[in-house]
Amino acid sequence: MDVQVRQLKIDDYEDLCSAMIEAYDGMGGVWRKANIQKLLCIFPEGQLCVEVDGKVAACALSIIVQYKLFGDEHTYAEITGNYTFDTHFDDGDVLYGIEVFVHPEYRTLRLGRRLYDARKELCELKNLKEIKVGGRIPNYHKYSAALTPKQYIDRVKAKEIFDPVLSFQLANDFHVIKVLTNYLQGDVESEEYAVLLEWNNIYYSRKKNTMNDSVIRLGLVQWQMRPFANMEKFFEQVEFFVDVVSAYNADFAVFPEFFNSPLLAEFNHMSEYEAMRELAKKSEIIQGKISEYAIAYNVNIIAGSMPVVEEGKLYNISYLCHRDGKLSEYRKIHITPNETKYYGITGGDEIVAINTDCGKIGILICYDVEFPELSRLMALDGMKILFVPYLTDTQNAYTRVRNCAMSRAIENECYVAIAGCVGNLPGVSNMDIQFGQAAVFTPSDFAFPTNAVKAEATPNTEMTLIVDVDLKLLKELHHYGSVKTISDRRTDLYEVSRVKRSK
Repeated sequence: MDVQVRQLKIDDYEDLCSAMIEAYDGMGGVWRKANIQKLLCIFPEGQLCVEVDGKVAACALSIIVQYKLFGDEHTYAEITGNYTFDTHFDDGDVLYGIEVFVHPEYRTLRLGRRLYDARKELCELKNLKEIKVGGRIPNYHKYSAALTPKQYIDRVKAKEIFDPVLSFQLANDFHVIKVLTNYLQGDVESEEYAVLLEWNNIYYSRKKNTMNDSVIRLGLVQWQMRPFANMEKFFEQVEFFVDVVSAYNADFAVFPEFFNSPLLAEFNHMSEYEAMRELAKKSEIIQGKISEYAIAYNVNIIAGSMPVVEEGKLYNISYLCHRDGKLSEYRKIHITPNETKYYGITGGDEIVAINTDCGKIGILICYDVEFPELSRLMALDGMKILFVPYLTDTQNAYTRVRNCAMSRAIENECYVAIAGCVGNLPGVSNMDIQFGQAAVFTPSDFAFPTNAVKAEATPNTEMTLIVDVDLKLLKELHHYGSVKTISDRRTDLYEVSRVKRSK
């Protein structure tokens, strides 16, 4: 008999399905091929299997998470990002086991122990703090009438009751942290209970630049519109604010929508339509420079928004320049009549929550925040902070953005940060006046300010706003809030769903 532990491959999918069907007899369902492909793409070394005589007989799947973003009170859907695995973060601190099973025909070979030993080796190799798993207790339904979950766990620990999952995990040096409720929807055998278990890596050394708590610092730039003699002067002003925000150890620096509009001045002899397309030719250079600042100053920068031409179409794009060098983007979806009339901007078509080293965030550009469906879909994908770069000329336009942003914070149990331009820009057509007030909004419950405003800048004055937001408070709100706007939705009556999936 030839037995070997190795990394899973996509070519193993048929064997994987067969083994899983047998292992979970009665529960139904297998991992879709797309799920396995994504796991192999984002974290190939974390997907392990045992091959016996050329066939996959056992499997263990895992991701790396920044655990304090979730805490000990979580569900399987939350920890996996609603089964998208977008919660995986290469620089996280915990290896989280999301699956382990052994084909019944091979269970006498102790293949599960081999997989767990391989996981432990991986945890040590990756210098991760620990392995955590939410373990099912499939025999609990036989005893639930007489025993509480705690009593059941104690009896299993004392070896008075055998549970095929919990007994195995305890035998592999995992220890019980707590009981999780409503952990895996549809797990009838466990009555949706699970046991949170962990194995500590005694060789772990704290990583540099790893977030050690759930407090995220935001740096919002209230940008004064002013003429710039050239691009170098523009970059000096951008770098000045990045430097200031970085000096306060901010995790994010946020610039407003079209904050590069002063550079339109040199095209003022053109129509607004032509001028914006000329400005778009500078966007690649601007984005590249801001990405350099993000790395050099160790801060994630939401580069407001800027015009970009692709295949003859003009888009309004917000770039997220990650401090590790990655680049993400969001394209404004809803275009105002003014933007259509003067600039001919085309709306984007992707709604996506972006994974960062501080957890899932969302970006909506100005008018987009007035459409609640967008942020709701992001929230369902795990978004905890929504950033809204905006550009408003009048107070009533700003009021629309502000009040809608406040609503998005309450209904989606998230923080919303808005940042806009202020002042006047004479000589630039259709960009001559601005009204703005940067602010950070919160849900409305006891853990947050009574007016649901965490902080706000002085209106129409160039300045920065430095604000700390605590993701743990969102977690507590979700489970213990006075109202629970996400979990209390009547999904039996209505739902918000994508017509087009993101790429």
